[in-house]
Amino acid sequence: MKNNSTYNVLSDAELSLLLQKDDEWAFRTLYQRYWKRLYDKARYRLGEAEEAEELVQDIFCKLWRRRTTFLLEKSFEHYFSVAVKFEVINRLAKRVRVETYKKELAAITPASGESLQQQLDYHRLQQQLRVTVNALPQKRRLIFQLKHEDGYTLQQIAHHLGVSVKTVEAQLTKARKTIRVVLGSLLGSLLWLFW
Repeated sequence: MKNNSTYNVLSDAELSLLLQKDDEWAFRTLYQRYWKRLYDKARYRLGEAEEAEELVQDIFCKLWRRRTTFLLEKSFEHYFSVAVKFEVINRLAKRVRVETYKKELAAITPASGESLQQQLDYHRLQQQLRVTVNALPQKRRLIFQLKHEDGYTLQQIAHHLGVSVKTVEAQLTKARKTIRVVLGSLLGSLLWLFW
């Protein structure tokens, strides 16, 4: 019978080979061996405990999904260090994008006390968005509306329409491109905030 103490003495290379054979104990050992170090690095760089936990969980989930094809080139210490670095960079970049979009949204959203002209411009922009969405090809429009008006996930849309998630993603990308072209780059940026 397997036990964790047997696995604790194994090297990264040995654990990697066992992981490729769907060995859950090898994965558990790696998790126990590296989780705290990864969490500490992520928390230090992100400054948020919850986001750091989520980041580390994502890294281990990705490793588990790739386990049968995963090839360890150096060590898990190196692999995880690089993974944390890139995940942190992605999350920090996303924070910057969201803050930028919020500022842009605040700049064009009519607030009380704004001029009648500004409010009319805002309503005209909303109307043009509706016209643009209604002019999309039927399937693209339906996917767009399911995502952004009804709040469906990509998987729910794919299941509902009997298509692949990749098809849904491609149709949404085309819809957004059309909207950005018609309404300009500022609105395109705002749309990414919500999508």
